[in-house]
Amino acid sequence: MSVAYIVLAVLLSLMLVVSGRGKLVKDPKIMPVMTAVGVSPGMVPVLAVLEFAGAGGLLVGIGYRPLGVAAAVGVVLYFLGAVIAHLRVKDLKGTPGAGVLLVVSAAELTLAAASM
Repeated sequence: MSVAYIVLAVLLSLMLVVSGRGKLVKDPKIMPVMTAVGVSPGMVPVLAVLEFAGAGGLLVGIGYRPLGVAAAVGVVLYFLGAVIAHLRVKDLKGTPGAGVLLVVSAAELTLAAASM
């Protein structure tokens, strides 16, 4: 088991939980961005649940690697969608953050797959 995988899984899960919480409580810092990229208010809780599921899958994946790989794939797709959503509306402020999380989640996927 890779120490790098564990550290990255814990840190990425923490970021996903914080982000999901912000969406659930409709944080005033997050909601304008969600609206700007075209996310309807009804979809915001769904995105939060997806983030929580990804975080849980990454953490459980520490012990059961196939679930960690599946969760990492889901998180990569989630952040790929986020990057596309920001680029689609030319939101140059939000794109780098989503891009960094896409790269981090891709690194997590690489580590998860490599240690199977």
